[in-house]
Amino acid sequence: MSTSLTKLEFLNKWRHALAPYNVGHKLKLASQLMYRDFLGRLESYSLTPFHYLVLCCLWEEDGLSTSGIAEKLGQLGATLTGVVDRMEERHLIYRERDPQDRRTVRIWLTPEGEKLKLVLPQVGEQTVNKALEGISPAERELVTKVLDRIAANLS
Repeated sequence: MSTSLTKLEFLNKWRHALAPYNVGHKLKLASQLMYRDFLGRLESYSLTPFHYLVLCCLWEEDGLSTSGIAEKLGQLGATLTGVVDRMEERHLIYRERDPQDRRTVRIWLTPEGEKLKLVLPQVGEQTVNKALEGISPAERELVTKVLDRIAANLS
């Protein structure tokens, strides 16, 4: 008895696990397309989506440490350090040693970084709205919950 499947049997059995049909591939594609759209919208500000993520963290809680931002974003510190370096060069943030713990460096918004919160959230919203066009509010809520659950399952 042969254990090999015909091509059709194989595809019928495993299509859900194969790219480009599996959920992982679809998530990656959607992420890449949203990233590309947002990157284009941020171009006139000379920012990247990663800069935006760091700014969002600091708009929520100014004075975070690099590790605090990395934890919020689920990023590795080395990747974040280069981004923070470039943001400091652009005068969007500045770093300061924590007076209570000199080993900790806090990251603070400059007035220029603070001003961006007046325009950048709307720019991000444009990308999200484009991505979710034709999707009902209930479906949007469900997508968000499912994505949160997927992230939690893999964390």
